[in-house]
Amino acid sequence: MRLLLDTHVLIWWATDDPRMSDECRLLLGDEQNEVFFSSISIWEVAIKHAKGVLKIPPDLLDAGARQNGLQALSFTWLHAQQIAFLPDHHQDPFDRALIAQAMCEPMTLVSKDRWFTNYPVNLLTV
Repeated sequence: MRLLLDTHVLIWWATDDPRMSDECRLLLGDEQNEVFFSSISIWEVAIKHAKGVLKIPPDLLDAGARQNGLQALSFTWLHAQQIAFLPDHHQDPFDRALIAQAMCEPMTLVSKDRWFTNYPVNLLTV
């Protein structure tokens, strides 16, 4: 299975947060799964870190994810185009970008965000 982590799941993974379910930990640790994180998540963390909302710096999050076998997924013009075709259920640009990536690649998006069920995307809620 090809999995794309929502930003909060990436942070939970990096910080060993207890909110991450055992099921999710098993999926991320299963060598048969390809686990990806998006450049969009690093951008989101960079903005929130600069505002003082998040303590984890984006460069450490990116480096740690790569060192532990997660694959980086760059945001492309195809992903940007896909956003134009998404239903207008909510306005979070980071979420909309991740949804577009998951649809284009195709991947299963791993998130706790129930809003994603309103979009035509494969979703694994944690």
